[in-house]
Parts: sequence; C-alpha cells; structure tokens
Amino acid sequence: MNPQKKVDLKLIIVGAIGVGKTSLLHQYVHKTFYEEYQTTLGASILSKIIILGDTTLKLQIWDTGGQERFRSMVSTFYKGSDGCVLAFDVTDLESFEALDIWRGDVLAKIVPMEESYPMVLLGNKIDLADRKVPQEVAQGWCEEKDIPYFEVSAKNDINVVQAFEMLASRALSRYRSILENHLIDSIKLSPEQSRSSCC
Repeated sequence: MNPQKKVDLKLIIVGAIGVGKTSLLHQYVHKTFYEEYQTTLGASILSKIIILGDTTLKLQIWDTGGQERFRSMVSTFYKGSDGCVLAFDVTDLESFEALDIWRGDVLAKIVPMEESYPMVLLGNKIDLADRKVPQEVAQGWCEEKDIPYFEVSAKNDINVVQAFEMLASRALSRYRSILENHLIDSIKLSPEQSRSSCC
C-alpha cells in the first residue's frame, strides 16, 4: 500500500426507515449481514480505507436514521459531506416516492458549489420477490437528475461495493476540483501586485 496522496471524505447514506441503509453500510465496510432489524436513531459512523488510483481514501460514512420524527435532527449531519448514497427498498413504493424529499433535504444543507454534489441511488432488496418499484421507473428518476443507479442486495452482496466506490470516485473528483479551483484563486495576482518595481 503505497499510494502517494491521502484524502478524508465524509459520505452520508439517507432514505426512508427500513430500506436497509445500515445493512448496506455493514455489508460494504465489514462484509456482514444481520437478519435482525434495529432502527438507527440519529446517526452512526463507520470508516473504511480504500485505494483509488494513486490516492488512499479514508471514507467516513454516516448512517442516518430514516424516522420522520428525527429528520430535522438528522439533516444537521449532512453538512460538510462530500457525497450521498440515497437508498430505497424496491419492495416499498413509499420509500421510492420519498426520494425527492430526502434528496431535497440533503441539497438544502450542502453549501452551493460550482461542482455538482455527487449522489448515487441504490434500489435495495432485489433478492426479494415482491418487487413494487420497476427498475425502469427508478432508472428514469435517476436519468432526470443525472444520478447513477444501482440495483443492490445488502443480504447477497450484489453491487454494494461498486455503488460505494463509484460515489467515492465522484466525491474525490469533486474534492480535487474544489481544491484546484481554490489554489488557482489564491495564486492569482492582482494587476498591482504583478508589476515589478525597479530602483
């Protein structure tokens, strides 16, 4: 492990209660799946170190609770995030219909930047038979918003790594772009400073 650069990124995972946010996160970070369901109150944080190209990324992933009554408190955790996983349950139409609200909450807390804020959408629980949200419908929602879509299963570890790593890659690109623009802006000289004065 010898990548030259090290970057810390804060990612968040949001969506309605019971869509499997915690299960997705545990599958990604620990390669584990727990059958018993426990509601996340507020937020919990897991970390994972990955390597993308020549950069070591330390991902700090905030797992936020999906309960309606905690939504205003949970939204404070969105500030300072570098990217977002939006999640819904393909067997629960209401969880899909709530995505616009969740996405709006996140975007309202993000400082507007020139670079677009990276998001991915995960349609979880594709291992279950009683699907209510067709893949084409979810894909269409994503195309309207220019968000990548992944059909995933936290239980069977389908597309979980690919989804998180796409988000990490996009968040890293945005981070580099913001850093580059900041450096360029701080190096620019005003016309008065650029004139050299001689004797």
